[in-house]
Amino acid sequence: MPKIELQPVSASNYAAVLALDVKADQRGFVAPNVKSIADSKIWPTHYPLAILADGEPVGFCMWGQDPDDGHFHIPRLMIDAKHQRKGFGRAAALELVKLVASQPGCDAILLSFMPANTGAEALYASIGFKRTGEVQEGEIVMRYDVT
Repeated sequence: MPKIELQPVSASNYAAVLALDVKADQRGFVAPNVKSIADSKIWPTHYPLAILADGEPVGFCMWGQDPDDGHFHIPRLMIDAKHQRKGFGRAAALELVKLVASQPGCDAILLSFMPANTGAEALYASIGFKRTGEVQEGEIVMRYDVT
């Protein structure tokens, strides 16, 4: 599995993160990175991260904690089109789960995906996420139990 690093989006890397994009047929599955970064400014309990491989941005992710119910979740994970199918998505998902699970009070992590995004479901299921049976805003919800 490739070695990746998660690094906060900052003045030094945000332009490279904004340049990352998924394949054209995947654009309906994940919000553009610029929207996610803007969301993190409105929701201060959300943390945008660049996914780096050998110091180069290959993807973007974000995690957060809902201030109302306290749930931890991963609302964004994307790998740039030219870096897909190289193991970066799996490596990033595992690293992100480890990071979120280490937060005080985290006993579970939630995420959701569009039903047509079968690749996302397969990835998340392969690292221990399970469907909850819930659908939120048209997306299937999965849960990872930390305990």
